[in-house]
Amino acid sequence: MKNNNSSSSIKNQPRKKKPTTLLLLLSLLTTSLLILRLSQNKTILITTSDSDHHHHGRHDSCLGRYIYIHNLPSRFNTDILQDCESISRPKDKISMCKYLDNSGFGPRIGDAVSIDSKYSPSWYATNQFMLEVIFHEKMKRYECLTGNSSLASAFYIPYYAGLDFRRNLRRRNVAERDAAGKEMFEWLKKQPQWKGMSGKDHFLVTGRISRDFRRNPDNNSLWGTNLMILPESQNLSFLTIERSPTSHNEFAIPYPTYFHPTSTVEIRQWQDKIKLTNRTVLFSFAGAERPSRSQNGLVRSQVIQQCKSSSKTCRFLDCDVKANGCDDPMSLMKLFESSVFCLQPPGDSLTRRSVFDSILAGCIPVFFNQGSAYKQYVWHLPNNDGEYSVYIPVKELRTGGKSKIEEILQGIPNEKVIDMRENVIRLVPNIVYTKPNRYKPDRETFEDAFDVAVKGVIKRIEEKRREIQE
Repeated sequence: MKNNNSSSSIKNQPRKKKPTTLLLLLSLLTTSLLILRLSQNKTILITTSDSDHHHHGRHDSCLGRYIYIHNLPSRFNTDILQDCESISRPKDKISMCKYLDNSGFGPRIGDAVSIDSKYSPSWYATNQFMLEVIFHEKMKRYECLTGNSSLASAFYIPYYAGLDFRRNLRRRNVAERDAAGKEMFEWLKKQPQWKGMSGKDHFLVTGRISRDFRRNPDNNSLWGTNLMILPESQNLSFLTIERSPTSHNEFAIPYPTYFHPTSTVEIRQWQDKIKLTNRTVLFSFAGAERPSRSQNGLVRSQVIQQCKSSSKTCRFLDCDVKANGCDDPMSLMKLFESSVFCLQPPGDSLTRRSVFDSILAGCIPVFFNQGSAYKQYVWHLPNNDGEYSVYIPVKELRTGGKSKIEEILQGIPNEKVIDMRENVIRLVPNIVYTKPNRYKPDRETFEDAFDVAVKGVIKRIEEKRREIQE
């Protein structure tokens, strides 16, 4: 009986339930803090409610793309713009202040719209030195900005170094010209964001060529500033319209063109129009003579001479200050749109804004130096150089006679020319800077010059971060 009673009492006791898989899941899901590890080895703490029975993890499309903008003192950017008259030079026909309109795009080309319906209201008289302002305005509206620097994959320094240099161009005292760069770094080094990687995760955009910021102290040169040779600069990534061929931390990005569309649709419409353009000129050149004592000047002189000697197949637009031939952006664009090939010899430097104006017009660029594009814009232009451009070595130009350019271009089969032009037109989206408020529908894969540059610099900084961690 005892055994029976004992057995009965045991049976009558409440049975202890074993934890089920569901209870374990609920226990995990009601944890007050979930720790998510980011790709940069940073941690975000997300508070959850105890009443939540399910945690729906949302994919953050900005992970690995967050950018933090340093709030620099105004003397490094907006004060420079307010002092815009000092940016202008005596020989400038238009005050630089006008070019600051419309987020740095400059005055809208309204007259051309009424004359030719082919040009939409997205065309502006954009100055080639305005990239710093344009980039900053677009960065302010970048979809993955963050005010939390611990989330940032990269840090943007909005210093208008090129415009600052231009307003100090006539200062004979180089110490005064260099002062702003040194002061900027002194400010940056006091910021906690700088200390993590000593600036290796920072980038700066300049609207002038690299040479303007690499004044050599050993040859008594008075040109430029020493911004890019400062010790702190060696850790930065510089995005510039022309990089130094020996630099490890400079990356060339396109000069601004005259076209700043609002949407992908507008770009597609422009591409469709230039595909149908009637091109009556075999090749053209828009530019001015350069001093023949320099290598670039000699090449340019030969290009102009050959164009003039091939008057039936080449058109020359003189951009000399006295000629006024290139003052009207639409005159340039119409020349390029009517041309099959556009000659791009070096000028004051290896690169030219005209390269991107010609691509925008669907005109096949012809280069005479590999440093004019192939070794520059590696993020924005494809590696297969021969599929969108023609390269004529300088030696061949010199020894080939006065009609060498014409002979080479006429010798390219028509089928090849058609393919090259189609490839050029495909490049248009990647070389234009769209409006900061560009309409971006969901799932849009289109990338403009700004998007490509941001992706490139973030990738570069990630590589540096991995090197440090290894």
